[in-house]
Amino acid sequence: MGSISHRNQEDALESADSTVWFRSYLHGGTSSLISTLTTVITFPLYKTVFRQQLHSTLVREAVAQLRKEGLAKLYRGVVPPLLMRSLNGTLLFGLQDTFLQQLSLWDTSPVPSGALPALAGLGAGVVEAVLFTPFERVQNVLQNSKNDSSLPTLRSILRKLASSPLASGYYTAFLPILVRNALGSSLYFGLKNPMSDTLRAFGCSPVASSFITGVLNSMVISLPLYPLSVLVANMQAQVDGGVRGVKDSWQQLWAARQRRLVLLYRGGSLVIFRSCVTWGITTAIYDQLKRHSR
Repeated sequence: MGSISHRNQEDALESADSTVWFRSYLHGGTSSLISTLTTVITFPLYKTVFRQQLHSTLVREAVAQLRKEGLAKLYRGVVPPLLMRSLNGTLLFGLQDTFLQQLSLWDTSPVPSGALPALAGLGAGVVEAVLFTPFERVQNVLQNSKNDSSLPTLRSILRKLASSPLASGYYTAFLPILVRNALGSSLYFGLKNPMSDTLRAFGCSPVASSFITGVLNSMVISLPLYPLSVLVANMQAQVDGGVRGVKDSWQQLWAARQRRLVLLYRGGSLVIFRSCVTWGITTAIYDQLKRHSR
């Protein structure tokens, strides 16, 4: 009788854990889906920055390029980031919570309990890189106007990438994406709760503290990792012309930017601003949903 009761308690705890996991995925997906509105609104801004990353042009030159191409092509490449953004939040928050609960079950762990959210975020970032590198690859090919004539449609791009080896097709620039996403996710989840608790201690409301946490977190992450995004954009935008390794691609990019950090960060302020707003909204919505579900 006692063993049956104990088994029932274990089943109840397992069911409760499953419910918590499901809510984490649901809340992450919902918050990201709502924040995709900012993706739609700011996509022309993002595309302008992409041209700066690719060609190291001034803002007015990038805008002139987009204006010359016309309004019909302004939103070419918007579908992959919309899909990626919606699925990204679902998996990122859900997987991090799943990994965190699993890590918390360890009786003896060499990692301090305060570092477990960051470690779980690192794992979620690795999975994120594996799943979403193809989305980013397609997006960058679509946004490069030099591919418009040879690859005019999404179907032609998918067919072209599918016919290539993974390293030069869908998974071009996987290593820098892996480093960027894993470090970014680890920092985000490692800093999120301590930063939010500090803001609450200074009298911020829960919603305000969550929004500010998302903004500050994004700024801390985006500033040092922005060069990796520039490297990824330059590696993934080309379809033909040979496959370069990360080292060769970085050396070529650094030389093209005249070995000046300021040119490498050209357009960075716009990307970081957009990222801060998006993650501020996402964090605020996610935390609000999580509080209401308790």
